[in-house]
Amino acid sequence: MTAPLNLRRSPRWLITLGQSLQAIIPPAIALLLFLALWQVFTMAPGATLPTPIRTVTETWELIINPFFDNGGTDKGLFWQVLTSLQRVALGFTLAALVGIGLGILVGTNRLIYQALDPIFQVLRTIPPLAWLPISLAAFQKANPSAIFVIFITAIWPIIINTTEGVRQIPQDYTNVARVLRLSKPVYFFKVLFPATVPYIFTGLRIGIGLSWLAIVAAEMLIGGVGIGFFIWDAWNSSRISDIIIAIVYVGLVGLLLDRLMVFVSHLALPPDDQP
Repeated sequence: MTAPLNLRRSPRWLITLGQSLQAIIPPAIALLLFLALWQVFTMAPGATLPTPIRTVTETWELIINPFFDNGGTDKGLFWQVLTSLQRVALGFTLAALVGIGLGILVGTNRLIYQALDPIFQVLRTIPPLAWLPISLAAFQKANPSAIFVIFITAIWPIIINTTEGVRQIPQDYTNVARVLRLSKPVYFFKVLFPATVPYIFTGLRIGIGLSWLAIVAAEMLIGGVGIGFFIWDAWNSSRISDIIIAIVYVGLVGLLLDRLMVFVSHLALPPDDQP
């Protein structure tokens, strides 16, 4: 009778390292291929865009010193992005508060749903920048107008997803609540709201992405400090390399905002309901 083989498991740190490499290597290879193609195409005669090497060379001061502040709109990319994020934070917070409350109200009342849902479906298709002239006419100032554009852009997915979450609550839950004679506050906090939270986070995740898209576009028109106006000002000054670096910042911040929303949803939701 032979003795069983003593198979040794790999150390946990080695397994974690392998998993990390599996997650990092494919996008790293894709990024290198993208940079190589970019370099090749922009080296051709008559190319109007700078090569990656030229882009980094021309924007090196912006990259290594994002915190400079010479007054006015002459600020580093950190301050440009921070100003835009402050507008997004205010507009998105207002949209979340109003959108969740209105979505729950619409979802719990069939008559209100039938009255308002067609209006919501029409308004949500309006491009964000179409609201900018109306907001400028109403507020007469650039900053409140930009915040309103963020608000009106982010609120629709929040309302619609929250409403749908309320309407998807199983009828059995409501029947049990009636049998137990739960009060409205108890039903709201113990049944309705917990069942709706996964849908709410779906709306919030979509809304935060749309908010970041909207503010970059709106700032191109309203001026002042902000990453959107920085891009537009760089275009007017023919600083194409500055535009490319700013676009990289926009993409990275958008990714971080999305990951932040996913992280918060993991903290708030049970494992079965996590995205």
